[in-house]
Amino acid sequence: MPYVHDTLTRLKQSSPAQSEFYQAAEEVLECLRPVLEGSSYYHDHGIIERIVEPERQIMFRICWTDDEGKVRVNKGYRVQFNSALGPYKGGLRFHASVTSGTIKFLGFEQIFKNALTGLPIGGGKGGSDFDPKGKSDGEIMRFCQAFMTELYRHIGPTTDVPAGDIGVGAREIGYLYGQYKRITGRYEGVLTGKGLTWGGSLGRKEATGYGAVYFAQNMLAEHGTSLEGKTCLVSGAGNVAIYTIEKLYELGAKPITCSDSRGTIVDHTGIDLALLKELKEVKRASLEQYLEQHPQASYIPVSEYPQDGHAVWRLKADAAFPCATQNELTDADAETLLGNGINCISEGANMPSTANAVDRFLDARIAYGPGKAANAGGVATSQLEMAQNSSMEQWPLEKVDEKLKAIMTNIHQQCAETAKEFGKPTNLVLGANIAGFRRVADAMIEQGIT
Repeated sequence: MPYVHDTLTRLKQSSPAQSEFYQAAEEVLECLRPVLEGSSYYHDHGIIERIVEPERQIMFRICWTDDEGKVRVNKGYRVQFNSALGPYKGGLRFHASVTSGTIKFLGFEQIFKNALTGLPIGGGKGGSDFDPKGKSDGEIMRFCQAFMTELYRHIGPTTDVPAGDIGVGAREIGYLYGQYKRITGRYEGVLTGKGLTWGGSLGRKEATGYGAVYFAQNMLAEHGTSLEGKTCLVSGAGNVAIYTIEKLYELGAKPITCSDSRGTIVDHTGIDLALLKELKEVKRASLEQYLEQHPQASYIPVSEYPQDGHAVWRLKADAAFPCATQNELTDADAETLLGNGINCISEGANMPSTANAVDRFLDARIAYGPGKAANAGGVATSQLEMAQNSSMEQWPLEKVDEKLKAIMTNIHQQCAETAKEFGKPTNLVLGANIAGFRRVADAMIEQGIT
């Protein structure tokens, strides 16, 4: 279709060298072909041209001093992509790999993910190429204060509400919030993922992982089965992976892997969740230390990974949960997973599977939950935190978890029904993209040209 092709061509000219952003945009636009070909409605309103361009892109310099008194400089970003449904909502990522293209791809995905929740939130994303690993608490505090000194003027509880992402946990959110409060003199819900004693929500830390498992549960129920007794592969060792593992155990499954930037743990007796939490949430240590208490497990360092993929996806199991980072699951990984009998994949990370890997999953017609649907539990619970802040309440964990479970069921239902509507009942990628797009696009049209 010339409309889609021409839009992607213009995008590559106006936003050069942003391959992850192109990948995300192409996936969405290709899925929209049946919508765009069936009517000129969205074309007439220029929706595609408008939705692929952020409403605002903010780039700034961050100067801070390390423990030796040396001045360090990093780059900061906040991309406010679309506010048709509500204030911009999306995390902050602190990692050496962060570029403007990374933030744009994440922000673009966030538009549709947030729309699928049914909650009043728009899409945005931010971050920096600062890497918290190996930094002292003092260095991280000074960086966060410098970052917020620039960002504060662009955010607010009804304007843009950032959250955490890779490299931004409870510690970083605390330092960021403290600086916002110091500068503005206001105590308000401008960040989510806050501490439980000062405005945070019970269940927020667990939400993305729990949500990915709930989504898998919904997919499998449609196929007449469940997670009980299933052997599962999980990548990552941050909040998403840890709480995916926790919920898998609760539902009777057995997760046997986790991974960090240095390597992968394989424990066929089942991952020791308490030890994993101790290593990653308390000690912030390498997974290699897992072997000290569990010598029966094996550790695969990154240097021994297959050149065409990731060690965690080369193991035999029933279900897979990519919870680490974008494009971690390659075409070769997908081929191996399918050959090993995997019949369910629920993505806890953002765009963790390459385009070719996704095509393999769709062709195989397995239960495949794309990230923008399967990992929407985190942002959904962030919005629940915003609701609690605005009413000055804190809900019990049971209430938050009940709402999260209902939201994930509703997201799956939307995706499944939309996929059936367009004659592709097993294609939840198409269902998610079209369902999210129509909600945002219709709001944009109703609000006029803005």
